Amino acid sequence: MEPFPDLPGFRYWPGALDPAAQADLLAEVQTTIAAAPFYRPVTPGGKPFSVRMTNLGRVGWVSDRAGYRYQPTHPETGAPWPAIPARLLDLWNTLTDGSAPPDACLVNLYRETARMGLHQDRDEADLTAPVVSVSLGDTALFRIGAAEGGPTRSIRLASGDVCALTGASRLARHGIDRLLVGSSKLLGDGGRINLTLRRAT
Repeated sequence: MEPFPDLPGFRYWPGALDPAAQADLLAEVQTTIAAAPFYRPVTPGGKPFSVRMTNLGRVGWVSDRAGYRYQPTHPETGAPWPAIPARLLDLWNTLTDGSAPPDACLVNLYRETARMGLHQDRDEADLTAPVVSVSLGDTALFRIGAAEGGPTRSIRLASGDVCALTGASRLARHGIDRLLVGSSKLLGDGGRINLTLRRAT
């Protein structure tokens, strides 16, 4: 794990998953989300996201004109979200020292021009529970800064990297500026999948 003294509580494990583990996790996620297809949400103001999303777990994070929230069903199919794969739960247990298990896993699909503006994860009931993020596919330029504002820094998140927002960095502002297109061959048709594990309720 690499330390970031200017961001206490931000934890980063470059190369946490080797190539074989990345391929196995991707295959399992792709099989699991067959029952919960990617869709393109909109902001409360009606602007479409540049990423496509789906969820795993008891509840999933959604955004539409009614606002941001967690709900137990897919907004387009009405079906319950599929379960979070055991290997992701094992990773959470290992990296968070046995924190209460996540009940939500947001799955974001980034293609060439997709990005995510700076934001804070504030929709969870317990804002002390960690948020764990797993990167698969193309490298992303990740931007992060302290919750109270001020300067930000950029980190390249490559396939297999894992990071976590904990403690003083639980509400850190963060986002994705852009992808380094073609930097990974993991996803056959390119792009990046980000898995964000959260304790939502």
